[in-house]
Amino acid sequence: MGAMPTQVEGRRGGAVGAKIDFRDGHWIVPDHPIIPFIEGDGTGPDIWRAASKVFDAAVTKMSGAKRSIVWREVLAGEKAFNESGNWLPEDTLDSIREHRVAIKGPLTTPVGGGIRSLNVALRQILDLYACIRPVRYFAGVPAPVKEPRKLDVVIFRENIEDVYAGIEYKAGSAEADAVIEFLSGRFSAKIRPGSAIGIKPMSKFGSQRLVVKAIQYALKRHKPSVTLVHKGNIMKFTEGGFRDWGYEVAKERFSEQTVTEAEGAKRKADVGKLVIKDRIADAMFQQLVLRPDEYSVIAAPNLNGDYLSDAAAAQVGGLGLAPGGNVGDGYAVYEATHGTAPKYAGQDKVNPSSVILSGVMMFEELGWDDVARAIVRGLEGAIAEQRVTYDLARQLPGAIEVSTSAFGDAIIEHLS
Repeated sequence: MGAMPTQVEGRRGGAVGAKIDFRDGHWIVPDHPIIPFIEGDGTGPDIWRAASKVFDAAVTKMSGAKRSIVWREVLAGEKAFNESGNWLPEDTLDSIREHRVAIKGPLTTPVGGGIRSLNVALRQILDLYACIRPVRYFAGVPAPVKEPRKLDVVIFRENIEDVYAGIEYKAGSAEADAVIEFLSGRFSAKIRPGSAIGIKPMSKFGSQRLVVKAIQYALKRHKPSVTLVHKGNIMKFTEGGFRDWGYEVAKERFSEQTVTEAEGAKRKADVGKLVIKDRIADAMFQQLVLRPDEYSVIAAPNLNGDYLSDAAAAQVGGLGLAPGGNVGDGYAVYEATHGTAPKYAGQDKVNPSSVILSGVMMFEELGWDDVARAIVRGLEGAIAEQRVTYDLARQLPGAIEVSTSAFGDAIIEHLS
């Protein structure tokens, strides 16, 4: 696994903190890792206080106080802007690069300026190419479908390419007109004059590394299938390329462990292998509603994955219970997937489960599965007891509405 992590300045309860390292495809995690955090904007501070208390309690309980997290605050969003005039300071990026793993609350989208989205900027600057979104049902949570428990899927969304690469030009701009003139003159493309223009880059390299990560996850977690979701019937060279490159890398790198859906139906010898299949994006939305238990891991380009992640979360109770992680090669940032909800800021009111479950993902990635399982059991216990925040209490007859901090305390009571 390599050398021991470097000791650095930082303490918690007398423990000396150390950096997490990543070597030969493996995390090297000390007993007292330093993990940067961004508390977030709006309701972020309320959520973070509850979540960090849960994290610390779970680590202490499951390790017999032999492990701990040394939290290091770094700034982004409104707090960073108010202190430095910079929405995403270089010091924050340097700290995440140095310590490799971070967790964050929701960040506001700056109005004006050069950053369209702080979340997108973090992903692109740090090359966090896989957005990982597990979606599952917790018993007792109100849901709009009859059998929400059938949905248990992990969505791997490509994070860097596609329309989210940010290459677009305003209608009537010199840039847009120049692109239209070039495409019309050089390739006889038919584009209405005065159109806005967006460019959708999708590469074999970017697509395949995302699919590889999805397959590796599925094999490690003993999932039955990986489904490539695309719109290749219309966009044959971008979305269709994603599908073809996905099948190609599965065959090249995982031929002994995987089988295509068509091959698996023909050869009995392939029973038990990971099935690689694909679905058209619009049909996939129907499948997740009508036949959700047929899908376990999904790999999708950026825009399709964005839509699918939120739509799937809605089936099991909404974004308040939807975690997310942005993972690259040796770097990872976990985050709440909902917005900042500024009207509730400082009221100790909102549901902290999204960032808490993002912490579960973080602990799983780092190999602290005992901590991750304890937090999930704690959350399940709090929900079963119906001591929940307002978003759930208003939909559950007889539920006791509690504050953000009290909900965190209820989770801690049920850690096991």
